[in-house]
Amino acid sequence: MPHRIAVIPGDGIGLDVTTAALEVLHRALPGGVETVSLDWSCTHYLRTGAMMPPDGIETLRGFDAILLGAVGWPATVPDAVSLHGLLLPIRKAFRQYANIRPHRLLPGVAGPLRKAEIDILCIRENTEGEYSGAGGRVHQGTRDEVAVETAIFTRAGVERILRFAFRQARARSGRLASVTKSNAQRHSMVFWDEMTDLVAAEFPDVEVTRYHVDAMAARMVMAPESLDVVVASNLFGDILTDLGAAIQGGLGFAASANINPDGDAPSMFEPVHGSAPDIAGQGIANPIAAVWSGAMMLDHLGEGAAAARIMAALGRVTGRGIGTLPGRDRTEVITAAILEEM
Repeated sequence: MPHRIAVIPGDGIGLDVTTAALEVLHRALPGGVETVSLDWSCTHYLRTGAMMPPDGIETLRGFDAILLGAVGWPATVPDAVSLHGLLLPIRKAFRQYANIRPHRLLPGVAGPLRKAEIDILCIRENTEGEYSGAGGRVHQGTRDEVAVETAIFTRAGVERILRFAFRQARARSGRLASVTKSNAQRHSMVFWDEMTDLVAAEFPDVEVTRYHVDAMAARMVMAPESLDVVVASNLFGDILTDLGAAIQGGLGFAASANINPDGDAPSMFEPVHGSAPDIAGQGIANPIAAVWSGAMMLDHLGEGAAAARIMAALGRVTGRGIGTLPGRDRTEVITAAILEEM
């Protein structure tokens, strides 16, 4: 039976890069992928008043995985609306608590650092923390206005993302870096440190190092080769992975997976570059991040050989110098080169 994939191209360049990713997926696994396209986007919001239909979550529940292009068009729909109207509800409803972002240089890609050995796997807690949505505003529009944003950290949520990260570290080099800011955030981040020590006792074969987030940002620039698996809260992970994308050559190479490790609901895969309204419709978006995300999806679905073929093709394409510089090669040219290599 083919894998049933829900495809949400979304907004802006999401449409172009998703088309490219689907071409590559079908080439890598002929007849093995059945896709259904859903037009949920900011355009859908302007037409209906919602980012997705009321039964959107139930619609997605019947699929094996979700492939997302990009969502957002801030000129017409505030980012807080698009984020909280589509992405966060999906992540929370399907308990996609592990966000995985690989940061490594593909052959032929010259990152901004004078470093060649970059291979960092960032694990970001994906359903709570600073993005929980708890809080509110009172006395709006007056001089006494107050805004409160409450970060929610549960023991279950922190323990499960740490265990997931420890397992990833065990499968790689046996090194894990845990990121907090416990010198300043004496409740939530001290709690995270305590849970790290607790879970570490279950993984005596994994070496654990703790960093404050500012120190980690510096280390990712100064000594990225010293890092392997990095685990962080929702906000810290979000910020650090954009830095990771920069050192791997740019957002055009930044793939990600929103994983439900329990396997009882679909996981979602997406490039992290956003909808890029400034270049939307120009045909110059780099599809590599979307294609890489598709490879991560196939690997998650048990199609490791097909995923490996995609990644090998990406390496050969960038090794030829195609897709390595922003805006130089058109989307269709990069896609054709990937298909040719496959």
